[in-house]
Amino acid sequence: MARIKTRSIRLLIWVLLLCFGAIPAYAQTAQEIARKAFTSTVLLVMEDANGQPLSLGSGFFVREGEIASNLHVVEGASRGYAKLVGQKTKHDIQGITAVDPERDLVVLKISASGAPSLSLGSSDAVQVGESVYAVGNPQGLEGTFSQGIVSSIRDVGADKLLQITAPISPGSSGGPVLNSKGEVIGVSVATFRGGQNLNFAIPSDYLKTLLGKAGPAKPLAEAKPTKAQRSILADLGGRSSEGVIGTQFVWESFVQYELIFPYDGDFSLSLKNQLRESVRNVYMLLIFYDAQDSPLDVSIIRHSGLIPPGLAKRVSGSTDGSVQKLTTPMRSATPSTRIEFRILDFEIVE
Repeated sequence: MARIKTRSIRLLIWVLLLCFGAIPAYAQTAQEIARKAFTSTVLLVMEDANGQPLSLGSGFFVREGEIASNLHVVEGASRGYAKLVGQKTKHDIQGITAVDPERDLVVLKISASGAPSLSLGSSDAVQVGESVYAVGNPQGLEGTFSQGIVSSIRDVGADKLLQITAPISPGSSGGPVLNSKGEVIGVSVATFRGGQNLNFAIPSDYLKTLLGKAGPAKPLAEAKPTKAQRSILADLGGRSSEGVIGTQFVWESFVQYELIFPYDGDFSLSLKNQLRESVRNVYMLLIFYDAQDSPLDVSIIRHSGLIPPGLAKRVSGSTDGSVQKLTTPMRSATPSTRIEFRILDFEIVE
């Protein structure tokens, strides 16, 4: 009788543990991971003091009202907003609660609430060959989900980077990289393209450490570029926006018609590669200013072709003819007012 009671007690304990004990994370399908990740991933749009677009990026909720992203996405911005994937509401970024310049990580406070947070896994347990999923907003296209593997774990100075095959495109920087359990094991940070995709993510363990240091929100303007900020990418041949510059802007109508000068808004400029490696997929923002030095119009240029080291390529674009008329004297090839060239992103080709 005592033996039967003992067995019954053991069975009861086993059932209670099964029902109420901690249930370990389990492998999920790609569809399940994507569905959950999209509810926590945001598109970040950063602006300068004049309200002009400065950069696009991605981020994801790590706590109530807080999102993680790359520092380079928000650097130099005066303000910005976040949009959840598939939603129209813009949530203002209220400030920075934590920043790690050396590892290009930032935690932002935003006005949104109620969005689920993604669980942070252990990047120390990541193994080469395991499946990973990258979520982001490449080139501003919301809600892109890609699959790959961990191809290497790189030592970069005293730090580590995860090298993955899941594509990371401009606009996906700061997005989550997830394992097969749907846990964040990295933060997308950079891509280099040659014969193969070379994509990198900052291990999630660095983000865990940063979250433990979070404090009251500070203004976005305090996220200024520093030399240390880019150190984690420097040993990989990482790039800054100064690697490609815009020069030699002219209105095409002046070149084509000389004396007959229609204001059609067509223009061309040179993109010069100042790096020692070839680049492609250059995204540039042009800001036209009026005579009072106030922003008048913006135009985005994309050049997908290859630009060899030290050389320049001529590219074309177009804006409204009224911009040309308001900025340029009659029979002049170039504006008399200021034009600002901002490189948003580009890819280094090995």
